[in-house]
Amino acid sequence: MRLYDDPCSGNGYKVRLILALLGRAYDYVPLDIDKAETRTPGFLAKNPNGRIPLLELDDGRLLPESNAILHYLANGTPFLPADPFAHAQVLQWMFFEQYSHEPNIATVRFWLTHGVEMTPWLLEAAKRKRADGYAALGVMDGHLSNSRFFAADTFTIADIALYAYTHVAHEGGFDLSGYPAVTAWLDRVSAQPGYVPITAVGR
Repeated sequence: MRLYDDPCSGNGYKVRLILALLGRAYDYVPLDIDKAETRTPGFLAKNPNGRIPLLELDDGRLLPESNAILHYLANGTPFLPADPFAHAQVLQWMFFEQYSHEPNIATVRFWLTHGVEMTPWLLEAAKRKRADGYAALGVMDGHLSNSRFFAADTFTIADIALYAYTHVAHEGGFDLSGYPAVTAWLDRVSAQPGYVPITAVGR
């Protein structure tokens, strides 16, 4: 397999993390989104949406979108329950991550870590996104106050999806000290056998 990714990407990290947890070998193709390397004709021919991560399978098939890649790689493994309701719970939290979590927490992190000029409009937008990001963290903390993980009381790709940007939320100015169940969960995720940090690329 070949993974096209930017090393700083939390969405790409989701894929790198599950590949590490599964012990799967892959070729790593780094792309710098700040240099528009995902907007070249060659890459757009692979993913017309011009985004990473993008997984290229051994047979040449191409799969974009981080959570779709997680779902594909986890199929038939303990990271995706076979029980239909538990499976749906996993998807529930992955949809939550893409709708309520990532657009707020990841976006502000990107602005601050990629040198985006914080105009008055962006400063106001960051304020709104932080409020929505904290609301998402509150939902997570409430759930984790009674559960060790997000779905079926076991570690799944729902946890991987939510972990990616939560564990670097401080880079976007989020303070997790008021979310003790979330911080305890972060420790449980990083203790999983085969875990690699976001700085680890390639295998």
